[in-house]
Amino acid sequence: MELRKLGKTEILVPILGLGTWEIGGRDYPDYSRDAEAIEIIRCAIRKGVKLIDTAEMYGAGHCEELVGEAIKELPREEVFIATKIWPYNLRFKNVFEALSRSLERLKVDYVDLYQIHFPNPFIPLKETMKAMEKLVDDGKIRLIGVSNFSVKELEEAMSYLSRYDIVSNQVLYNPLDRFIEEEILPFCKKNGITIIAYRPLGKGFLLNDPYREILERFGKKYGKTPAQVLISWVTRHDEVIAVVKTMKKEHLDELLGGVGWRMESEDYEKLPELLSRAGGEQEKKS
Repeated sequence: MELRKLGKTEILVPILGLGTWEIGGRDYPDYSRDAEAIEIIRCAIRKGVKLIDTAEMYGAGHCEELVGEAIKELPREEVFIATKIWPYNLRFKNVFEALSRSLERLKVDYVDLYQIHFPNPFIPLKETMKAMEKLVDDGKIRLIGVSNFSVKELEEAMSYLSRYDIVSNQVLYNPLDRFIEEEILPFCKKNGITIIAYRPLGKGFLLNDPYREILERFGKKYGKTPAQVLISWVTRHDEVIAVVKTMKKEHLDELLGGVGWRMESEDYEKLPELLSRAGGEQEKKS
């Protein structure tokens, strides 16, 4: 597994992590596939995908419970656990209470990366960031991250930190969702903030027509599948890692084939344009 430094730290994380949205439910718990979920998390870790990204709102906390069950017999330092706090819990006191619940569900003493899931304009960001620093001081979290933050929100959050850095910003990124390239990605590169890209496959949308044919054409050139081409495209920047969700071992193996190789620079540049054109032509037909 290819590794990259997280933020300005010397901490190395896998270039590809396991995302867990919809594992264990969406807005409510779903217990129907628990055994399968636990096994895929364990399988991912065995294969080097030791970054597990979850959130307190996934399955109303049940996803964290599944992650906790999956890792409970592993040495704690072998797994990098990232979870997120929901925007309604960003008051100073509520931050501590939310993390305490997450730690209990995860069955761990600390979280490696604690992320603000979305900014909340109705709760002062200063209040939240001071709580996050206190959590680092207390040894309850190792690193501070955010998710879905604009440059303006990042700048504000950073201004309230006196002892620690924001190491990551988790955002949507794939060849058809490139809005971060205008401001967010350059800002993060300049300030040593890692981009954690979610939905690098467009939640599977990009693997369907009319995009699949184009991806297969690129894949044939390099002996790779469409999903592997997308993973390579998203992680071509040194400052970007990705998280992907799967419940199938064979799909996990395929996704792992998306790291450790590179396309020619001109192909990285051409791919989004071709995919966008194909999507536009599809819309005209419909």
